[in-house]
Amino acid sequence: LCFPQKLWKMLESDQFRSIWWSEGGKCVAINKDLFKVEVLGRGACQRVFNTRHIKSVIRQLNLYGFTKVQRDFQRSASLPEFLSEEAAASAHSQILYYYNPSFNRAHPWLLGMCKRRAALKQRALCAAGLDERPLQKPRWS
Repeated sequence: LCFPQKLWKMLESDQFRSIWWSEGGKCVAINKDLFKVEVLGRGACQRVFNTRHIKSVIRQLNLYGFTKVQRDFQRSASLPEFLSEEAAASAHSQILYYYNPSFNRAHPWLLGMCKRRAALKQRALCAAGLDERPLQKPRWS
């Protein structure tokens, strides 16, 4: 399975607590610390991804067109409320949110549209007749 398909299966499985659908099935939410233990810390025979590093998973998300969604919190003016909100925001900062318009729980048929960005760029260049691949040296007989 390619990366988006693996991600989809994880989200639809009740086996993982570190990753879930957010925003009504439009975003992927990842609890960074729990994901490191629960998904990336698995033994070789149970491994979902071929990495043990969260940065590699984030790189894959970016390669497949996911963008990080920032969460903004409204802050209170009173010090006690501000401090409690700050503690909640700190715990919330462990949760990463990623969005891709072609990765939507309500529209599973769009999953096929999730392609690696490099492949999309190459296809567009080929269509425009501007293939970037290096030319091969001519063979002399």
